[in-house]
Amino acid sequence: MSGTLYVVATPIGNLEDITFRAVRILQEVVLIAAEDTRHSRKLLDHYAIRTPLISYHEHNETERSGQLIERLQAGESLALISDAGTPCIADPGYRLVSRCRQSDLPVVAVPGPSALVAALSIAGLPTDGFRFIGFLPAKSYGRRQLLDQLRDERQTLACYEAPHRLLACLRDVVDVCGADRPLAVARELTKRHEELFSGSAEGALTHFSVDRVRGELVLLIGPAEERPPDETVQERLERLKRETDLSWKEIVKQVAKDFGLPGSEVYKESLALRD
Repeated sequence: MSGTLYVVATPIGNLEDITFRAVRILQEVVLIAAEDTRHSRKLLDHYAIRTPLISYHEHNETERSGQLIERLQAGESLALISDAGTPCIADPGYRLVSRCRQSDLPVVAVPGPSALVAALSIAGLPTDGFRFIGFLPAKSYGRRQLLDQLRDERQTLACYEAPHRLLACLRDVVDVCGADRPLAVARELTKRHEELFSGSAEGALTHFSVDRVRGELVLLIGPAEERPPDETVQERLERLKRETDLSWKEIVKQVAKDFGLPGSEVYKESLALRD
């Protein structure tokens, strides 16, 4: 029988933020694949976990994943952890999981902390729908291009950002999305110097320009405001009738969706035009 790969979430700062199950799994597996073994050793020592560590990161993943697959196929159970939080989220660990799936090897999640979810839970921005975009491009040109594509997004945008790039990133957000765009920056979550800024893009730029930015960051950009339509309901009905082969019923349905109105209301408007 093959072994199981356990994808184990670890604390993002406070070492107490780990589940009983995670500690047990890390003690029971024969090997733990970690992004930075020196960093992870501190966590294991804190809980007296003596399981051997092996490095697994973006620079050795091709060679290392093959070795780990062989051990799983030989019946050994392994754990995959990242430096902090849930593995495989904007993290090369997903490639190992993908290879396990292709090889019909069992993969089990041991859930726990995630900086992304922690930030969303306390920021006060809409979370009924959000879009995670990983890390923004490091260069301003690529970053502004992406922000321009997402400028009118009606969901909260969530991403990770490096502290040395935060100010440049915030300047681009101000220029592309507007100075008043709602925004939150979560810094050093669960750690001693935890901070959450909540306000406007311009306010964030002013706030973080005072001192050198340090620590792990989650950047949340609030949804764009709904723009008023450039046509009235009647004008949109007339144009769709003129330019498409849609039936009146289909036109009414489309216009109601475009304007966020009840279908019955748009139907009444359509009756006047049809008459």
